[in-house]
Amino acid sequence: MIDPFNRTIDYMRISITDRCNLRCVYCMPQGIHSLPETEILSYEEILRVCTEAAALGIHFIKITGGEPLLREGVPDLVRQLKNTPGIHKVSLTTNGVLLSRYLDALCAAGIDGITISLDSLDGERFRLITGYNGLDTIIRGIHESVSRSIKVKINAVLIDNGGEPEWQDLVDLARVLPLDVRFIEMMPIGYGKAFKGVAHDRILQGLKETYAGITEAEASQGAGPAVYYRIPSFKGEIGFISALSHRFCRTCNRIRLTAEGMLKPCLCYASGIDLKAILRDPDKTNEAIGRALMEAVAMKPASHCFTGTPPIPEGPLEKRAMVTIGG
Repeated sequence: MIDPFNRTIDYMRISITDRCNLRCVYCMPQGIHSLPETEILSYEEILRVCTEAAALGIHFIKITGGEPLLREGVPDLVRQLKNTPGIHKVSLTTNGVLLSRYLDALCAAGIDGITISLDSLDGERFRLITGYNGLDTIIRGIHESVSRSIKVKINAVLIDNGGEPEWQDLVDLARVLPLDVRFIEMMPIGYGKAFKGVAHDRILQGLKETYAGITEAEASQGAGPAVYYRIPSFKGEIGFISALSHRFCRTCNRIRLTAEGMLKPCLCYASGIDLKAILRDPDKTNEAIGRALMEAVAMKPASHCFTGTPPIPEGPLEKRAMVTIGG
């Protein structure tokens, strides 16, 4: 599928739940109400969407949440997606709390990659951010995943607390383990609006001052927009996903499906197409799903306006919390 700005759309992020077992302060603090389970798409409905999406050129699927491993049957969903003609890669984003428990089944299902969200390697700092006191459990899941030769990525959102940003320990993971550490800018959505992130240029400058010979990788890895850097003697790479300071909208290749079945062309805007209404209408065929997918791609704007530009938004801005949209 080609959008109005000649971008090829071949990547879909699918949130399968709005529930999470952490309470990160910038995403899902205490007091968040979850959707009724009947309002969340079933796996059968998700597979119907993915079958039509694959036929239209969606080749990469990322399963997200909330925390996707809270929902039963994720490995079987991965297996069925992998068996869908046209789907080339299926990966998973998780906070890592339940990763060890489901790793065997995910590997057996053929998972292509696992991304673990991890903002700090300091136990107390991690607890303050997430409300969880089990950092060791997540670290174990990371090591076990690496030992399976799965493509592992660490996603870190750094909060500016007035001191030196704590990127050094996270970066060191890529020195000792064959995984990539990516820094993601704080998105001004939902509760994230109340927090100031750490500028990626500041981290990159610190990397260049600390590590001689750092070079930008020739091409980005995977289906996403990260820019990667190589450091001599490191087993993995360091990436930056800088949606705000280094807007990458001109190369955007994705659409999003929320847990409640809203197909979103752009994270910034509230506009989208209610796929759940189509999926649950007995008079609608799979062709209607395909038309909705093409309509969503045709709706993709040229860029987001998180930074205030363009001055006239292309429709209402997204006001929901990130957990209701999907990571």
